[in-house]
Amino acid sequence: MLKTYSLSHDRKDEIEGLLFAYNRVLNGMLRDIWSAIEWRTKSVKGKKQVRMIPYLRKDREFRKELRDKYLNGWEYSAHWVDSALKTAFSIIKSWRKNYLKGRGKAICPQATKLFARVKQTLFKLENDKLRISVKPNEFVYIDLSGRYFKLGVVGEPIITADMIYLPVYTEDTSDTTPPAKAIGWDSNVGSLDGFSPETGWIRIDTTALAKVHERMKEKRGKIQSKAKGERTKRRLLKKYRRRERNRAKNHQVKIAKTIQGLGEVNGFERLDKGSMLTRSRSWNRRITDTDWRGIAYRVFMGGDVIEVDPYLTSKTCSRYGCVNKDLRGTSSSARRAA
Repeated sequence: MLKTYSLSHDRKDEIEGLLFAYNRVLNGMLRDIWSAIEWRTKSVKGKKQVRMIPYLRKDREFRKELRDKYLNGWEYSAHWVDSALKTAFSIIKSWRKNYLKGRGKAICPQATKLFARVKQTLFKLENDKLRISVKPNEFVYIDLSGRYFKLGVVGEPIITADMIYLPVYTEDTSDTTPPAKAIGWDSNVGSLDGFSPETGWIRIDTTALAKVHERMKEKRGKIQSKAKGERTKRRLLKKYRRRERNRAKNHQVKIAKTIQGLGEVNGFERLDKGSMLTRSRSWNRRITDTDWRGIAYRVFMGGDVIEVDPYLTSKTCSRYGCVNKDLRGTSSSARRAA
């Protein structure tokens, strides 16, 4: 089982230079990989249209060219360049996947946040300290003694200026422990509806969370139209975006704690907001104002979470597993009663 834990650290002064250098190399690699993309036309099935399809250059010679280019004049450990190369290809592949699904534009992605992926060859666990190689024979030690979790096999951490994210592999003891109380959650616009055989149906109202986004959007709209001066406008917009994030986070934490108290294992649908958008502007706003992923993430930080494919989840009987194909147009209350 893999879980990722976050810890704060106080080594900003020692790694900030590395983070800026890593960011420059990463963005340079992204531009180089982007410029090497081959675009080919492909006809759209059933339409008199063609679409441009990107094909990435991934051969070993190209990777070696990039590595040698950015190692020239690099003052930190060489494996950081290898890490940036791996991360750059991962970002480009993620962009390509979204682009092919119609959720991305033909624009080179950029890494705007300062972070670095620490390869296995760059760190070592020494009791309660994580030793990270910055330069040859120069290390940074991050204290893990204040952690709230057990250390198992550690994957490749992500480090930022003030946080480190540790992926930890632990043994799955599900075969030796009694089954945990599980609840499956249906994510709706104004609520989270859960069901388990032990507790039956549970409903958690999330309209207060949606109203936070709605009210802040109204305030930002007034600022855009009435604020005088671009500097004042930017300052106010930044202030209210931060306020919106903090208030939404408080609601997410409260909802997550309620969910954690109800079930030991919680299942959430792996929803894609992009595929749920329509031509209705009001509907699209309601969808974008939902914080399903944020709630699921906070539940995950304090307990076990399972993501399930949403396909047919509304038509599958929660007790017997049968699929009812005649539910189109019926209300949710009628489905539950059935």
